[in-house]
Amino acid sequence: MTLAPPRKIWLASDGKQLLQWPIEEIASLRKTRVGLLGAEVNAGGMNEITGVAGSQADLEVVFDVPSLEAAENLGPNQLLDPQKLCEEKDASVRGGIGPFGLLVLASVDLQEHTAVFFRVFRHDSKYKVLMCTDLRRSTTRASVYKPPYGGFVNVDIEKDRSISLRTLVDHSVVESYGGSGRTVITARVYPEHAKTTGSRLLMFNNGTRVVKVAKLDAWEMKAAAMNGPAEGPTTAG
Repeated sequence: MTLAPPRKIWLASDGKQLLQWPIEEIASLRKTRVGLLGAEVNAGGMNEITGVAGSQADLEVVFDVPSLEAAENLGPNQLLDPQKLCEEKDASVRGGIGPFGLLVLASVDLQEHTAVFFRVFRHDSKYKVLMCTDLRRSTTRASVYKPPYGGFVNVDIEKDRSISLRTLVDHSVVESYGGSGRTVITARVYPEHAKTTGSRLLMFNNGTRVVKVAKLDAWEMKAAAMNGPAEGPTTAG
């Protein structure tokens, strides 16, 4: 049985939002590391992350958004249902600023992949950042439930012009933290081809503007040691 990574939860300094992040002990499982600074993902492009096995990985990326001029307009009703918006504006639908992010547990031919991505919208003269984990191409199995999941990330993209993404991949679990833990999405996936041919990791950008990668750190992960239950029944009292 594969379990989701344990996380810590605390109140942001402004007292307005709960933040979530993997516990520090997760870092002790890191092995092989690859790093990248100052790269670009061109409009409609993909950059493969090599040197790290994709079935168990810890990825931390900071994306820079140089310009917001091409951001799509967001209707008031779309703001109410981010999951539906992720379905309508999935990773294959080209936008202005995004979708950009990661493809994980991807098969060699990309027939299977799980997309974790951001898309920037304009709303009432301000900007909203949508985060999605789209499972609809995560497996070729027809009987598996594979919806998109989504939520808005409470960041000031106009001020910061950057957003962070950390994604933990552990075989069938994909857990992603957007905006330093402001939005978290956990999903189970069941790829067939990626499991047998090896899993690829890629950065992608299906928007009309270049997205810069200020920083990328990717680690291959080893399996966590699990303590089994004690033998025999226990009694509280």
